[in-house]
Amino acid sequence: MPVSPYHPPMTTPDLSAALNREQANEELFDLLRIPSVSADPTRTADMAATAEFLRAKLAGLGFTARIDPTAGHPVVYAERLNAPGKPTVLIYGHYDVQPEAPLEEWVTPPFEPTVRDGRIYARGSTDDKGQAYAHVKGVELLLTQGELPVNVKFLLEGEEEIGSPNLEPYLRDHAEELKADVIVISDGSRFAPDVPTITYGVRGLSYVEIHVQGANRDLHSGSYGGAAPNPINALAEIITRLKDDQGRVTIPGFYDGIDDLTDTERQMWADLPHDDAAFAASIGVPALPGEAGYTTLERLWGRPTLDVNGIWGGYQGEGSKTVIAAKAGAKVSMRLVPGQDPERITRLISEYVPTLAPAGTTAVVHPHHGGRPFKFDLNSPYNLAANRALKRVFGREAVFARTGGSIPIVAAFNDLLHAPVLFVDLGLNEDAPHSPNESFAVSDYHNGILTSAYLLQELGAPTTAE
Repeated sequence: MPVSPYHPPMTTPDLSAALNREQANEELFDLLRIPSVSADPTRTADMAATAEFLRAKLAGLGFTARIDPTAGHPVVYAERLNAPGKPTVLIYGHYDVQPEAPLEEWVTPPFEPTVRDGRIYARGSTDDKGQAYAHVKGVELLLTQGELPVNVKFLLEGEEEIGSPNLEPYLRDHAEELKADVIVISDGSRFAPDVPTITYGVRGLSYVEIHVQGANRDLHSGSYGGAAPNPINALAEIITRLKDDQGRVTIPGFYDGIDDLTDTERQMWADLPHDDAAFAASIGVPALPGEAGYTTLERLWGRPTLDVNGIWGGYQGEGSKTVIAAKAGAKVSMRLVPGQDPERITRLISEYVPTLAPAGTTAVVHPHHGGRPFKFDLNSPYNLAANRALKRVFGREAVFARTGGSIPIVAAFNDLLHAPVLFVDLGLNEDAPHSPNESFAVSDYHNGILTSAYLLQELGAPTTAE
């Protein structure tokens, strides 16, 4: 595991005593009360109100702050550049949230923040209003002690939950203004409640649909069964043949060029406090199937996958209807690792699936979207600065992990802003982002504020700035 080199102790006081926790909570609650659901066209005014809330807050902290329109929901941009010779840190987050449905599964109203058992329950509490606002409050905390130790820019978008369709054009149009030495993102989960975590890699994605066609219409299963092709059976056969009995994807060329896990990574992850039985129990399953020869964490973070995310075909209403469906389909996602290109993987599955179609059927693949995998240097000065900051909050070294998820916007940051990304996630998987009863531990919110403040101090220290 990377260990920070000798670093002189910070001369600033412990900021914990200066943090007004009650005020921090009330401000976050006000932000969470605004139903900024980007996917809902009836909430355009709420999206605008959320953007104005953030702009006004940052302007009140002495930032030059504005709301920039896009073809969809607006972007909030703010900057405070009063640290000549020091690094420039761009903090990215998003203020839009997932729809609240199913409403009946919420214990308390999704847009009325409620604290229960030390957790803030509200839509957006962890994803990403709580984590993003922790950075706003971290900056404010530092400003109570004097000027910021680095130059800070905020980029807060309103379309992350719908795929950020207008962010890449925005980055392209504002690339010069958005220049930074490092981009900080907090929009995910730590490894465990008491384990500070730095995420240094994300998997990529190729998402497709498979469509299987049989006859030119649905057929009576008594009149045609035994003679006519059945697209649902054919689809099941195709899906089964996409993996072998060792859990490996069978698409020719799928594994070509993959960056192997290093011995350092495998040992680092083996040392983490992970228990397969507890992990299985947490999701209510008796076993954890996957690619043979790899541990659970290695399969989650460092190996590619292929999963069926949805499937349809035939009659699915109440009662029975004896038909052989004319068509069937499935949605398939492939998580990718460094060395795999999403466009190439999409092409490979598009060429392979038609060859698996049983007699009498045809199969075609319709591409959707994708994203590139990324892996960052474990020993970068930014990772080491984050490690030092987290140690000041948690009293222990951070662990370095990859995430199994995909964050396509990272590719745009890399291509258009040419700056490394530093993931310092503040939440936990148990926060249930995107689910009913989403929450964020009050202690994680407060620790996030301190982490943000200490991170900016460490990024401005000579070992990082020089």
